[in-house]
Amino acid sequence: MYKFYMPLVIFCVLSANSAFAETKPVLQHVPNAQKVGAGRLSVLMWDVYDATLYAPQKRYDAVQPYALKLAYLLELKGADIAERSVEEMRKQGFKDEAKLNEWQKAMKKLFPDVKKGSVLTGIRDAKGDALFYLDEAFIGSIKDKAFTERFFAIWLAKNTSEPALRKQLLALD
Repeated sequence: MYKFYMPLVIFCVLSANSAFAETKPVLQHVPNAQKVGAGRLSVLMWDVYDATLYAPQKRYDAVQPYALKLAYLLELKGADIAERSVEEMRKQGFKDEAKLNEWQKAMKKLFPDVKKGSVLTGIRDAKGDALFYLDEAFIGSIKDKAFTERFFAIWLAKNTSEPALRKQLLALD
């Protein structure tokens, strides 16, 4: 009997450990993190990334810690990601050009070029700062609550340019 169950136990332990490793930065900064929802961003005929939102007990709250993981499906330059992020903030009505320029410079320094398989994780921590990881390596932070709010609004605000993705991330039916 023992010989029958032991491989099953080993498989379960290994599966749990690999799941933990995949979300280590999320679990480090988001208490009781659980997946809220997920979706894919596709533009024309290109799949850009798979996005997953994590929050405590699967309950997203914009002023509490949460994490957004983007698993890239193609290559992009970090500078292009920063530029597109600023464009999206403008589309949502943010008009302070001096602030946008400051944020774009910070993002250009921070965001790496990504390739297929790269995972960028953005985390809104308990202080309201934005922390960023490439795969599981910390790459930096932007300590500006207004930036954090505007950056994550790109995906999570009601006036996002991708309402279908927002609906999937927030598990709205």
